[in-house]
Amino acid sequence: MTQGLETSKKPADPTVAIAFGGGGARGLAHIHVIEALDELGIRPTVIAGSSIGAIMGAAMAASISGAEIREHTLATVGRRKEIVNRLWSVRPASFKQAVVGGFRFGQFNLERILPAFLPPAIPKEFAGLAIPLQVTATDYYGQSEHVCKSGDLHQALAASAAIPAMFMPVRIGGRVMIDGGICNPVPFDLLKGLADIVIAVDVVGGPDGDGETMPSRIDSLFGASQLMMQSIIAMKMKAHPPDILLRPEVNRFRVMDFLRAQEVLTATAAVKDQLKTALGHAIEARMKL
Repeated sequence: MTQGLETSKKPADPTVAIAFGGGGARGLAHIHVIEALDELGIRPTVIAGSSIGAIMGAAMAASISGAEIREHTLATVGRRKEIVNRLWSVRPASFKQAVVGGFRFGQFNLERILPAFLPPAIPKEFAGLAIPLQVTATDYYGQSEHVCKSGDLHQALAASAAIPAMFMPVRIGGRVMIDGGICNPVPFDLLKGLADIVIAVDVVGGPDGDGETMPSRIDSLFGASQLMMQSIIAMKMKAHPPDILLRPEVNRFRVMDFLRAQEVLTATAAVKDQLKTALGHAIEARMKL
């Protein structure tokens, strides 16, 4: 146990809020963070998330433990056969439905697919959550961030994770929404003033390689997206940095490396102790004020 940090949270202890960032399969590292908070007996007062971070945040907000999230993840997206079975269960009723408007890359309907992979304990509506949750999406035509706090939770999660060129946009309130990470990759700024200690977990990562090899077209696409998101994070850090920023070692994993779930978890295990140490220092400092 980290010195100065008890395993159960006292009423007088500082409050904690957490922002989980986007990053596709790299976001499986969030599981370690949730497990660490579970082990410390810390329950966030509010959670914010973008893309995979919104999904992980929704699971935590639904009072699902980190251990349960880990088990569900490895049993679903970590197994090729299980992915195929779940996708088959939500297949279009007809070929005509599947190709309506012409089949094109990027037309996978995440709003239809995602519920088949979510833990059953995640409710359909925000109102069913035990902890307040803020989910970011990007208003495509409004060119702005859109934050979902109420209504259809599954729809909000699908919009937040609708990565361009991979998934269809999602309509919310008549507006066209895409990946929340486009505008706010790690939405810690939404938590300013809502808790004594704000934790941010950045799993965006960056292009990984020897510095000389030409990236493939798809790697260039996702790499450029990473660079853009890191620029946004850097600007937000200058304005209102969180109290704790965690950056698990995720660079060598690609956005859709879900079949490497166990590898991601093994490679990022150190973030659990990093969080415990940082929280110990932050809480100790806060208690001295």
